[in-house]
Amino acid sequence: MKILVIRFSSIGDIVLTTPIVRCLARQLNAEVHFLTKKSYASIVRSNPHIDRVHSIQSSVKEVEADLRAVQFDHIIDLHKNLRSFQVRRILTAKYHTFSKINLEKWMVVNLKWNILPDLHIVDRYFEAVKSLGAKNDGMGLDFFTDGIEVQSPSHEPFMAFSIGGAHATKRLPREKIKDICGRIKSRVILLGGPEDHKVGAYIARDLSHVENGAGNYSLQESAYLVDQAQLVITHDTGLMHIAAAFRKPIISIWGNTIPEFGMYPYYPSNARIPHHRFEVKELGCRPCSKIGHASCPKKHFKCMEDQDVESIARVANRLLSELISA
Repeated sequence: MKILVIRFSSIGDIVLTTPIVRCLARQLNAEVHFLTKKSYASIVRSNPHIDRVHSIQSSVKEVEADLRAVQFDHIIDLHKNLRSFQVRRILTAKYHTFSKINLEKWMVVNLKWNILPDLHIVDRYFEAVKSLGAKNDGMGLDFFTDGIEVQSPSHEPFMAFSIGGAHATKRLPREKIKDICGRIKSRVILLGGPEDHKVGAYIARDLSHVENGAGNYSLQESAYLVDQAQLVITHDTGLMHIAAAFRKPIISIWGNTIPEFGMYPYYPSNARIPHHRFEVKELGCRPCSKIGHASCPKKHFKCMEDQDVESIARVANRLLSELISA
């Protein structure tokens, strides 16, 4: 059986497809192909459960001939957008997809009427493969770094802080991050993309125990450091899901988005891994978007400005103490 799984972007969303890929390969003994954007292909290229990765820069036409040649039996559409519809139209294979609960998300964002299902997006993804006989094995997410290692300037235990985020309203202000880092009683490595490097430099300035790694490491190298970390503090972003794939204790900080959208850290079903969420729940304007904004629509940004940095640091120090002494 030849199966094409489609998820074009982004980092976290692709990592969240890995239980589907694993179960298709193991339970159905299927030949699994994965279609994504070139900029995200490295996330799945080392996955042993994927036989071939197809990638596009911008148009499905770039891979149309290759996809036709495979003669797929089934398409698992986990993106459900115009591009994935084009793939489904090009190929003759039977397609399977899932509910994006867009109406429910619209209602909680615009009317503050929360009828969201109490279901993680991974479990909603499994709706797409239910008819094929694939079932959730409860083993959580996967991430493979393909043997990449990073030379660390110190052998001391450390905490990773993912300071990035695709949208500004998902990120703590840099002063808040610096305040938290200043209270941490352990070495800290800041992680993020090139766009986060200047913020990381500001945070690390005058804090000798903080290393600015934002923009200095590739995604695979950042993932390796997440795997080596004792604890990960993160916004609602891709490295949060990579940390969950490595079964890391996580402190997640939520701004304009909410965990109820079903994108919180997804661990193996029987795992007992510490996960602490921090969010300003009493705000009537939250959530203001299912994704994020370039700036706070209300101009006050209370969902991040009112975060309890003292409590975040206290929980982090307690967890680090317990983990290092264990």
